[in-house]
Amino acid sequence: MMSIDWAEQIRCIDQNLSKRHLDLDPAGYFIIYIDPQEGYIYAQWFTNVIDERGLAVDPATGQPIPARGGAKREPGHVFRGRTAKELCVAIFEECQGWQPVSQLSHAAYLGRELQRAEVALMRGEPYTQD
Repeated sequence: MMSIDWAEQIRCIDQNLSKRHLDLDPAGYFIIYIDPQEGYIYAQWFTNVIDERGLAVDPATGQPIPARGGAKREPGHVFRGRTAKELCVAIFEECQGWQPVSQLSHAAYLGRELQRAEVALMRGEPYTQD
């Protein structure tokens, strides 16, 4: 019988899917992080302007926003919760008069990332947004 390393297969699937092209959500983007001392997951929401090349640009400067830090912007809203479910309810059900997410793919991504952040918080492990 062949031994199957399920964890390695899952890691490879996830790694390959992370390389696919995704259109940016015109409603905005999120920066997710955890604060282990407070016991909270944070999701900072930022407005989004997408240029003709499909890049997210800073609305104030028109300059592309780097994917890995470097841009200093103030979030339009900060969501905070102890669980992924609590944050999903706040983001998708409790926003009155505005929608921080306009694409199903973005909603699915947020759910996955918030779940990863919750697991890291519970395990006392570091979390880095994918």
